[in-house]
Amino acid sequence: MIALSLAEIAAVVGGQTHDIPDPSVQVTGPVVRDSREVVPGSLFAAFVGERVDGHDFAAQVVAAGAVAVLASRPVGVPAIVVEDVQTALGALARHVVRRLGATLVALTGSAGKTSTKDLIAQVLQRKAPTVFTPGSLNNEIGLPLTALSATEETRFLVLEMGARGIGHIRYLTGLTPPKIGLVLNVGTAHIGEFGGREQIAQAKGELVEALPEDGAALLNADDPLVRAMASRTKAKVVLFGESAEADVRAENVRLTDSGQPAFRLHTPSGAADVTMRLYGEHHVSNALAAAAVAHELGMSAEEIATALSEAGSLSRWRMEVTERPDGVTIVNDAYNANPESMRAALRALAAMGKGRRTWAVLGKMAELGDEALAEHDAVGRLAVRLNVSKLVAVGGIEASWLQLGAYNEGSWGEESVHVSDAQAAIDLLRSELRPGDVVLVKASRSVGLESVAQALVESGAEGEVAAR
Repeated sequence: MIALSLAEIAAVVGGQTHDIPDPSVQVTGPVVRDSREVVPGSLFAAFVGERVDGHDFAAQVVAAGAVAVLASRPVGVPAIVVEDVQTALGALARHVVRRLGATLVALTGSAGKTSTKDLIAQVLQRKAPTVFTPGSLNNEIGLPLTALSATEETRFLVLEMGARGIGHIRYLTGLTPPKIGLVLNVGTAHIGEFGGREQIAQAKGELVEALPEDGAALLNADDPLVRAMASRTKAKVVLFGESAEADVRAENVRLTDSGQPAFRLHTPSGAADVTMRLYGEHHVSNALAAAAVAHELGMSAEEIATALSEAGSLSRWRMEVTERPDGVTIVNDAYNANPESMRAALRALAAMGKGRRTWAVLGKMAELGDEALAEHDAVGRLAVRLNVSKLVAVGGIEASWLQLGAYNEGSWGEESVHVSDAQAAIDLLRSELRPGDVVLVKASRSVGLESVAQALVESGAEGEVAAR
């Protein structure tokens, strides 16, 4: 964080200082909410959770070097006491962003946010110091914590914004007002909470509504609901996608033999070839979104193409590919799942597995509401249509819908199996995998199928496993 005295912070957040001998002492380190992340100079934000109360760690974090605690009650050590820690955190983030003068890039969408954010960050880092959302910390707590990690040297601040209802993104943009706003897509993730894709579009479009007149709204030309958001912003509109009308577009899209996308990138400033290190054709759209941001910030087509070709995956369990010594390939995409990302992952599996046996180990997609049965059935059917060798559906009722879809689509009913839990899936795969097989593991985060991928990697590790 930029250096601020405790007195300044108290004034910004409307708090009272307690047990602070010298209010001129500065916070020079990060603002953290996890006591294990405290370093000398930190400010510790004490949140009260369902199982843990951060206030109980006050003495411990100060002993570890925290300058003070941002708290909702006195804690016997230096503290700034506020009515609500979350509100205070947001106010502090808003103040710091205004002081920074960095260009703030915000992005949202139903699928691909984190992968795209990671690509944007890797491209922009080649131009100037860049701070970006770690993992998927894209909510009303994670976003201000990310903004507060910026320093005086930061020139670009890339923030992922999530939403679970109307008004969420409006709130986040109020904390960290963006200059560039990017909307990837409107899909069915969280459709059970929103009530429909139109409501999701309404929520996602709050990002472009927040942009200033001298800002830029970067919209997916291939998604009609996103493209329609052009009418909701006073900022300049830039389209990206495979559409011929896109300002930043891809031509000659193809997959390498290993399933990595390649294409010709076209921008208003020129064209260049891209061959990505990531897996799956769905990353083309993510790459075009990142290219649109980079072009808007002055990078050439050649610079962007080189950066995209060298960028890797920064966040765990997102098409994380590991080659076992015995020739089995494990694709761990178990961080989360929705119908769009499931379809993309299955297509990537099919591309990677040409001439090899392929396994799709899938679990439920959460928060689909009334669409849950139809969407799980459709994913199961798609696995068969893509000639996936075997679908292993893991878990309860939703998994049975996956398996039933595959069973009804298949010729002999041998294309799928339903198992009760992750351990059953591990036991099945350990007994049946052969050298050369490719295994995709994917489900919503609550299912915890990353344990399957990890167990398969470990069971094949006779020596050191090479991860990509």
